[in-house]
Amino acid sequence: MTSEDLHQRIAALEERVAALEGTQRTDSVEPSGGVVQYEGNLVDPVKLQWRIDVDPAWVLAMDDGPRTDVLAALGHPARAAIVRLLAQEGAQPAAALQAAAGLGSTGQLYHHLKSLTACGLVEQDKRGSYRLRAQATIPALILLTAASDIAGQLRPRLRTGDE
Repeated sequence: MTSEDLHQRIAALEERVAALEGTQRTDSVEPSGGVVQYEGNLVDPVKLQWRIDVDPAWVLAMDDGPRTDVLAALGHPARAAIVRLLAQEGAQPAAALQAAAGLGSTGQLYHHLKSLTACGLVEQDKRGSYRLRAQATIPALILLTAASDIAGQLRPRLRTGDE
């Protein structure tokens, strides 16, 4: 097998993995030279560390479907309340989620849980409780923080090149 054959096989495998994972290849996107970063460290209710550094051109070239599913899931007050409770307290039974969200029936709760689980924010554990997926915990908190910032709920802390 030649080096060229090996490169072609690797490229084909990368395309198959990207298709299976629903991700896009970035080699066709011209780098912008910029970077968007976020990170977080949690100790309670679980110990997590997360950091993302990504070129904005790549983010803007991605398919909107999966990300708008996440934003739509967080866009309902009952679902935001569920995510907040899970972020604060860790795994919770359905009854606690129903109470936190102020929902009158389990049917309403499961409607909202379906949206949260379908987009990958929440998962059910083996005991029947619900929790934020570990990989989604810090990004979900960052989304809630960014939304609070956009809504004017946070004190602005912008730094310019003059500071």
